[in-house]
Amino acid sequence: MNSAHIFDVVVVGGGPSGATAASVLARQGHRVALLDRAGRIKPCGGAVPPILIDEFQIPDNLIVAKVNSARMISPKGRAVDMPIDGGYVGMVDREHFDEWLRVRASDAGAERLTGTYKKISRENGVVTVHYETRGPSGETTEAALHTKLVIGADGALSQVGRQEVPGADRLKYVFAYHEIVRAPKADASPAPDGASYDPKRCDVYYQGPVSPDFYGWIFPHGDTMSIGTGSANKGFSLRGSVADMRKACGMTGLETIRHEGAPIPMKPLKRWDNGRDVLLAGDASGVVAPASGEGIYYAMLGGQLAGDAAALCLTTGEAGALKTARKKFMKAHGRVFWILGIMQSFWYSSDKRRERFVTMCADPDVQRLTWQAYMHKKLVKADPMAHLRIFLKDMAHLTGLVRP
Repeated sequence: MNSAHIFDVVVVGGGPSGATAASVLARQGHRVALLDRAGRIKPCGGAVPPILIDEFQIPDNLIVAKVNSARMISPKGRAVDMPIDGGYVGMVDREHFDEWLRVRASDAGAERLTGTYKKISRENGVVTVHYETRGPSGETTEAALHTKLVIGADGALSQVGRQEVPGADRLKYVFAYHEIVRAPKADASPAPDGASYDPKRCDVYYQGPVSPDFYGWIFPHGDTMSIGTGSANKGFSLRGSVADMRKACGMTGLETIRHEGAPIPMKPLKRWDNGRDVLLAGDASGVVAPASGEGIYYAMLGGQLAGDAAALCLTTGEAGALKTARKKFMKAHGRVFWILGIMQSFWYSSDKRRERFVTMCADPDVQRLTWQAYMHKKLVKADPMAHLRIFLKDMAHLTGLVRP
C-alpha cells in the first residue's frame, strides 16, 4: 500500500477530547483524520473552569455566561449559596463550542470526515478504520481509512473501546438528559421555595425526585439555559424529572430549543489502550468526575495526553508509549476522582444524607477550598487548618452530632 495514503492517526469522535487530540497531532506535523458523526450534541451543563480557558486558549466569545455563584438546593428545599471569591465558572454551549474545536483541528491540518464508525481491521501492519456515510437521500456508503494508530474518542459507549480495549465494555455510567431552553429575565418566575433564575448563578438540585442518585441542574447559557438531570437508575424518568423541575421553577412555558440525552461515565477505565495501536480518550476512557459530573476539562486534557502519547508512539515505534496518557492523567487527577467517587456513593445515597451534604456546603472553608480546587484543578494543600476543620465537621455530620 502506498504510504502516502496512510494516516498517522485516525481520531474517532469529534467532541472536545477527539478534537483536542487531532489538534495536538496536526500541530506536530502528523497526518490526522478526524472522523465524527453528523449532528451529535452531547447533553451537558456546559461549565468550564478558568484553567481550561487559559490552557486551551478558548476565546471569550465562546463563553456565553460567567457564573459567580452556585446555589445548592436540599431535599427540604433549603437553598445554600456558594459565592465564588476572586474567580468565575465559564459556561459554553456545546453545539457551538465543539464545532469551534473541530474547526481549530482542521485549521491545524487535520482532515475532517463525517461518518459513523463500524470496525477496525488489520493487514500487513496497516490498520483500517471502516465507517459508513449517509447521502442526502438516506442511502449509506461504506468507506475506509488506513492508518498507523487509532484514538477512540467516541463517547461512554465507545464502539472502538468495546471492540479493541479489554474492560471497556464494563465502563460505569449514568444516563443524562437536558433541555436547552430560552432563558427568562433575571429574577423572573420565582419558584414556590422562593428561588429565582439568575443568569450568573448555577442551581443544583440534590433531591430524590429530581434524581435518586445524582443531581439536577439549571445552568445559565446567556440567552438560553440548560435544565437537566442524570441517574444510573434505568427505570427513572429523566424527561419527567426535567418537566417537574421546569414546572416547579415556573419555566414550563419557556421555549425549548433542543434536547439531548446520553450516558455519562463515572469512573476512569483501568486500561486505555490495547497495547498495540488503539488508545481511548475522553468519555471513552471514563474521565468524567464523579459527584460533580464535570467532564469538559478532563476530556480535553485526556485528548491532549492521548495526542502526546500517540506522537511518542509514532516517533519511537514503541506501543508502550500509549500507556503514558493514562499514567499522566491518573498521577495528576486520580486522587480527586477517588475522593469524589466516595463522596457520590455516600452523600447521594439518600435524601437524609443529601440534606446534610447541602448543610456542609454552607461552611466557608468548604466553599473556599471547593472553588479553589475546581478552578485550578489541584487539591489545595496550603491551609492544613481548614482541612482539619472540614474533617471534624464532616465527622460530626457522619455521626449525627450536627443536625441538618
